[in-house]
Amino acid sequence: MKILSPALSQLARLRMGRIEHFMQYPLQVQQQVFQNLLSAAQYTEFGKQYGFSNIFKIDEFKQRVPVHNYESIKPYIQRVMEGEQNVLWNTPIKWFAKSSGTTADKSKFIPVSVESLDECHYRAGRDVFSLYYNNFPDSDVLTGKSLVIGGSHQVNKLSADSDSYFGDLSAVMLQNMPFYGNLVRTPDLSIALMDEWEEKIERMAQAVIHENVTSIAGVPTWTIVLIKRIFELTGTDNLADVWPNLEVYMHGGVSFTPYREQFKRLIRKPGMNYLESYNASEGFFAAQDVIGEEGLLLFLNHGIFYEFMPMEEYGKEFPRTLQLHEVEAGKNYALIISTNGGLWRYLVGDTIQFVSMAPYRIRVSGRTKSFINAFGEELIVDNTDNAIAKACEATGAVVNDYTAAPIYFSESGNGGHEWLIEFEQAPADLEQFTTVLDSTLKAINSDYEAKRHKDIALCRPTIHVMAPGTFTEWLKSKGKLGGQHKVPRLNNERNVLEEILRFVGKHQAEG
Repeated sequence: MKILSPALSQLARLRMGRIEHFMQYPLQVQQQVFQNLLSAAQYTEFGKQYGFSNIFKIDEFKQRVPVHNYESIKPYIQRVMEGEQNVLWNTPIKWFAKSSGTTADKSKFIPVSVESLDECHYRAGRDVFSLYYNNFPDSDVLTGKSLVIGGSHQVNKLSADSDSYFGDLSAVMLQNMPFYGNLVRTPDLSIALMDEWEEKIERMAQAVIHENVTSIAGVPTWTIVLIKRIFELTGTDNLADVWPNLEVYMHGGVSFTPYREQFKRLIRKPGMNYLESYNASEGFFAAQDVIGEEGLLLFLNHGIFYEFMPMEEYGKEFPRTLQLHEVEAGKNYALIISTNGGLWRYLVGDTIQFVSMAPYRIRVSGRTKSFINAFGEELIVDNTDNAIAKACEATGAVVNDYTAAPIYFSESGNGGHEWLIEFEQAPADLEQFTTVLDSTLKAINSDYEAKRHKDIALCRPTIHVMAPGTFTEWLKSKGKLGGQHKVPRLNNERNVLEEILRFVGKHQAEG
């Protein structure tokens, strides 16, 4: 396939023209996307209910159509799942991406149209490689295989007599992918479609060690699990020994900050690149366009119209939302989308911050429900990820995963934060680790610093060291073992943390 590299690189350059167009004319492009969406959906049930045919301005759209979360738009989705069409979107919807929350038992089923596959997910995937080639014109990344570590790929019928299907986004994309897409990916579909994760990791490791893997795509946690099994099979501790042509790891799903140093140890190769993307069941929103610099380029011509809700508006019945020209750098916004899959003013559940306005680049700062604000400290995942990274740097520790929750005021003491941390490599001095963690949070979050002043509201963090594998075993006990399931980093209540502690206590008692 080496001969294909120049041709593929040239195709990537041609696509860069379209990317540069929405970078240069973001407002005009988003206006066109808005008009296209309403025009396509004006005769759907949803479009007729809200009068899409006579909405000509974005402000009118905001005034008529309420902001939806999954529960409020679920009745429409349920009708589509039961076989009705032309409810949310004007073309037939036969596929649903099953998306699981971190704490809720119920799954979400996100409608996936032909347009959302072709014009959003697949187009964005091609754009990721275009951006990469733009950074590295002489790259050979597409001369080998891309190791894709997706979610649980099993596809299911909605019902015995239905011609509609559901699976996680990876499954939907694999089942509909053009044939040439499967030529450059590994492992084989018979392994990729496996639903049992422990066997899947084993089969995957056995299958891919002899491939010429030039890129890896997947969430950090499961990628690390796979790499360690590959090390056991090959007897090395450097992935570059297994795949000497490996040049890029494409990551997303969770912040890479706590994992960066660990990956540098696992892949010791000069020139190894790391590329972040922001891809969800609801849409492929952004990807890193300049390797080594902060910020993900917001994809503006991929069938998604964006709104940005200031976090002080969160929870209001009629929240104020902003367009691109109204946002400010460094401020937290909840992401709201309208899509060519039939989601309308849909609250994704992520919070983002803008790091650049020309072009518009973002970073994911957390979740609308993943924070701690029990005492007015307004702690978000972006804060804690960076504090963990600093504490690791100072103590030589390596963190696999963590979760934290508040310690409420009591008669015996003030409030605080309780942490459960699973280390790959524990710090020699846990007290020093705690001190650096605490001091970093004070330095980057003034609200946390104010509440920690003289321990008046918040006491020093309490850290419990979890045994290796604890979080994986806990997820497994809940039937949530797989790429799409994650340990919630922050919770404003104690239910998740206490559930994990009970799980650990039960297993210690049984052992």
